[in-house]
Amino acid sequence: MKKIAFVFTHVPHGSSGGREGLDAVLATSALTEEIGLFFLSDGVFQLLPGQQPDQVLMRNYIATFGILALYDIEQCFICTDSMSERGINQDAVLVINAIRLNQQQMHEHLSGYDVVLTF
Repeated sequence: MKKIAFVFTHVPHGSSGGREGLDAVLATSALTEEIGLFFLSDGVFQLLPGQQPDQVLMRNYIATFGILALYDIEQCFICTDSMSERGINQDAVLVINAIRLNQQQMHEHLSGYDVVLTF
């Protein structure tokens, strides 16, 4: 069974990439259990609670990340270097329980996946 990584690198609002990525994750979970989610660069904003997408006329899908556990998707990682670069506290509460790794650790974990999809 192939290991599939989903890498989120864009802010959650202004494009449909985050929502499309989440939809792809949920659909893929029916085919394999070897899924990892990686949030780096501006993708770290995907996991911040309290966002108000309706203010920019976008749908709120951020809370949907909370159902990942129901799909047995537990390998979720967030880049602490990206968080720091964007002024996000290392101890910030996130919408999911993501493992916090530095940039080097993120790349090491990603190298163990057969397929990498970026959103």
